[in-house]
Amino acid sequence: MSISIAIEQISKSFGKKTVLNEIDLTIEGGQIYGFIGPSGAGKTTLVKMIVGMDKPDTGTIHVLNKKVPNLKLLQEIGYMAQSDALYTELTGRENLTFFASLYKLKKAEMMERITYAADLVNLTDELNKKVSAYSGGMKRRLSLAIALIQNPKILILDEPTVGIDPELRLIIWKELKRLKTEEGKTIIVTTHVMDEAERCDYIAMVRDGIILTNGTPKELKTYYEVNNFDEVFLKAGRKNP
Repeated sequence: MSISIAIEQISKSFGKKTVLNEIDLTIEGGQIYGFIGPSGAGKTTLVKMIVGMDKPDTGTIHVLNKKVPNLKLLQEIGYMAQSDALYTELTGRENLTFFASLYKLKKAEMMERITYAADLVNLTDELNKKVSAYSGGMKRRLSLAIALIQNPKILILDEPTVGIDPELRLIIWKELKRLKTEEGKTIIVTTHVMDEAERCDYIAMVRDGIILTNGTPKELKTYYEVNNFDEVFLKAGRKNP
């Protein structure tokens, strides 16, 4: 497989606090790659750099063989932030239409993508309501729909299932698997929920700005001789003080 994302010696500090420390990572195309770790571990800073929203102090990142930040790359990246960036005085449909208009979509394709994305996150019947009337979970679902709107090659989802009910969470994960398998998309997911790690093809466990360990779910459980990811994370932390 070709390399979708190459991260080389990335470091980032805010003031005296080191948020990321010499991160090296390659992510192949057509995979679901999970960044797993507690809040404040550096996951969000790392994905913002992959998108090009933030710059590292040192090191480089290449996405689809182009160095970031790169404005043209945004056509190929769907990004769902940890905090919802929505226009609350507009309806759900107006939000989707606005974000779709930022990309080079013909009108028919735009309508098709809006229908697909709204249906996936179970918001079709709520699209004509103002976002100010949405619950927190509905706003997260709308943010996910927006990330999918331009049919990107790379999806970067920061805590995508927070506030989403278990049934819809399973539907979303099923679709992520389909997008990977049938459409060859590269998908990055950050989470602090360990049971979601099992759904990723590869995992990087992040804590205190470093990658404690990475590999497939099976490889990591075998290496640490445990049966679940809570134990993997605890053992990895003890081996990397």
